[in-house]
Amino acid sequence: MTKTLQRKFIVTAMIAVTVLLLVLLGTINVFNVLSSFRQSDELLEMLSRQEDFGPVPPLMGTGENGPHGFFQRRLNENDRMAALTFSVRFQGEELESVNTERIASLTAEEAEALGREALASGKTEGRLGERLFRIVQPAPERKTVVFLDVSSQRYDLLRVAALSALIGTFTWLAMLALVTALSRRAIRPIAENMERQRRFVTDAGHELKTPLAVILANLDAMELRGGENKYSRNIRSQTSRLSMLMQNLLTLARLDENTPPPDRSTLSLSELTKEAAEIFRTPAELKKLRLETEIGEKVEVLGNRQQLQQLLSTLLDNAVKYCPEGGVIRVKLRQEDRAVLAIANTVGEERPPLDRLFDRFYRADGARSQKGGFGIGLSAAQAIVRQQKGEIGAAYQGDEIVFTVKL
Repeated sequence: MTKTLQRKFIVTAMIAVTVLLLVLLGTINVFNVLSSFRQSDELLEMLSRQEDFGPVPPLMGTGENGPHGFFQRRLNENDRMAALTFSVRFQGEELESVNTERIASLTAEEAEALGREALASGKTEGRLGERLFRIVQPAPERKTVVFLDVSSQRYDLLRVAALSALIGTFTWLAMLALVTALSRRAIRPIAENMERQRRFVTDAGHELKTPLAVILANLDAMELRGGENKYSRNIRSQTSRLSMLMQNLLTLARLDENTPPPDRSTLSLSELTKEAAEIFRTPAELKKLRLETEIGEKVEVLGNRQQLQQLLSTLLDNAVKYCPEGGVIRVKLRQEDRAVLAIANTVGEERPPLDRLFDRFYRADGARSQKGGFGIGLSAAQAIVRQQKGEIGAAYQGDEIVFTVKL
């Protein structure tokens, strides 16, 4: 139990740490990308103004070109001079000039081809590979395509992203070590309280077994001498209820210990279901219930016989107990990708919430609380199914409630 709680604590804490790191580092990288793109656009605008108005662009060096602040610095003449840029000027459809003085990795022919490709795109600004472009028109028949090489921008963005991933991974591992070291101390009070509760249930269950056995033995002796009467029947009925309660409590206590699962073997679930249905046929008939079975042949599962018998007994007892007089109980077993067991029974007007049915000691108000149950049987059934690596659920279908088990 302690290891389970510790594992859940670590998983929950690390999910929170992971989300926090992803949000934090993701925000930093998104802001860095947007800021870098915006700065490139502003720089391209500065270069375009130069082409538009001559060698001295307006606002150049004044620091007034666009928004600025703590996270967005002002561009100046040094930024313009350091930019990797080139331009291609056309007079109508004819090439007028190519300026590649500020970029060494490009020939005049390549620059002309890029310029014509930009014109053919039909856009006034855009991107070709790792180059931004903007088309300016200083005269009616003259067009100039200004390019800005931003290949270094991608490297800078990737470097920040890689550094963020490295820092995030290191931080995550450090937090994992810290959370693991502190987890045992954090869950110790809860684990100790649950261990005391489990030990109390186990000890009480074993202590009550002997008195219950003695009561039944004395009851048998009394009935041999004086015969059966309503008082002896009441004593036997209540003693049986207490015995079932102890059995379910001990089952839950054992399963809560996270001990290794009991020995499992390949069993015929078809035969176990038929046997359990026959056992409960008489109690159902006494209550004027109709028990219908549709049990497929040769349905086998890998499980523990004792636990599966207890599971079937619990579900059928629950169906008989809460099915109104004159109702129907249906038991179906079929083989799909797994064995599917469905036990349905007619329900009355009272319909307890499905999400509470498997809670320990849950008993709805009204007629359900008068059936003699303790509200622990379905909890024990759920625990058994989980240890058998299966699934159990409940659903309302018309006037019936159906408990479905997949093993």
